[in-house]
Amino acid sequence: MKPKAIVLLSGGLDSSTCLAVARERGFETHALSFDYGQRHNYELKAARRIAESLGAAEHRIFKLDLAQWGGSALTDPGLQVPRAEDSRGIPITYVPARNTVFLALAGAWGEAIGARTIFIGVNDVDYSGYPDCRPGFVGAFAEALRQGTRAVDEGWMWEIAAPLQNLSKAEIIRLGTKLGVDYGLTVTCYCADEEGRACGKCASCALRREGFQAAGVPDPTRYL
Repeated sequence: MKPKAIVLLSGGLDSSTCLAVARERGFETHALSFDYGQRHNYELKAARRIAESLGAAEHRIFKLDLAQWGGSALTDPGLQVPRAEDSRGIPITYVPARNTVFLALAGAWGEAIGARTIFIGVNDVDYSGYPDCRPGFVGAFAEALRQGTRAVDEGWMWEIAAPLQNLSKAEIIRLGTKLGVDYGLTVTCYCADEEGRACGKCASCALRREGFQAAGVPDPTRYL
């Protein structure tokens, strides 16, 4: 039997590549997406298509409401998503403790089904302003998860796999292309419309466009 892994799948470019990497490494993949009150929730439709395309054994969408206290342009309609050139320091698109919450829930599902590995598509190169995308956080959370689950009594370790951690966007795209990811199914934009078309102006769109250009791979993104 293949070992099981939970893969956090947003529907974007990075997480889709991460799902392909998990499959390539021989895991039975269980994809987990979140409907957390994000303004760009079309990505959940993309996540369903990607999970099917990449052969996930199961795909679940967990609903929770991080928008009730806002604190991010992705969950608070009163805050404007900045253009690429406006992003400095910790971006206003950072959602407070989002990856902490997501990884905790992934750990709960993993413990229930016997998975000991969680894949997350964090990237410290492109998103160094996000504190919950840094290696220190990933390593610390793996230990916290061990201490707070049956792993501490049964003598095993959690692995939080972050295979894209130190890759550029172009390197991620080349890797995913090699592994058969259909990037035309993905949605990365913070302001995608109801049809999944990207705005072409936000920081996420800029990184995506530049990544395809640098990778020398045709950009399949549907822009407004």
